[in-house]
Amino acid sequence: MSDYSLRPFAWSDVPAITTIYRHYVDNTAITFDTEAPGEEAIAEKYAGLKKLGHPLIIAERAGTVVGYAYASFYRPRAAYRFTCEDSIYLDPNETGRGLGRIMLTELLAQSKAFGFKQMLAVITADTANSIAIHEKFGFQRVGYYTGVGFKFDRWHDIVHLQKAL
Repeated sequence: MSDYSLRPFAWSDVPAITTIYRHYVDNTAITFDTEAPGEEAIAEKYAGLKKLGHPLIIAERAGTVVGYAYASFYRPRAAYRFTCEDSIYLDPNETGRGLGRIMLTELLAQSKAFGFKQMLAVITADTANSIAIHEKFGFQRVGYYTGVGFKFDRWHDIVHLQKAL
């Protein structure tokens, strides 16, 4: 894994983040977005995360952005301010090489340092690899929702997992 490096988000990462996310919107039910946001929408979202000081991590290999991760409020109401939800997206050519594990390790550390006390993962139920990596990191299944997302002409279930930080 020494060929990967992690660093903070920079504005120049917006095009790469947009491209990576577009793949998942257009080809998977990993995200329930049905239309891929453009660079302006991604920049606006990241501006909000950056303003809040939430963890924003970029993974590079050979100077190219190959993944990103962030943790942000699980819900906007004030009582949830110590609970975050994680998101990790990898270039599809980089999956299965251990990068998700590297990024989740760093995201957990940065989230704890930020002051989050609980991390939730909301994962499409048929995404076994995402569920498995979270469970390897000590996340516990705390919820299962049936048929809550409709994408690609079918209903999808989601699993909620939780870890104390």
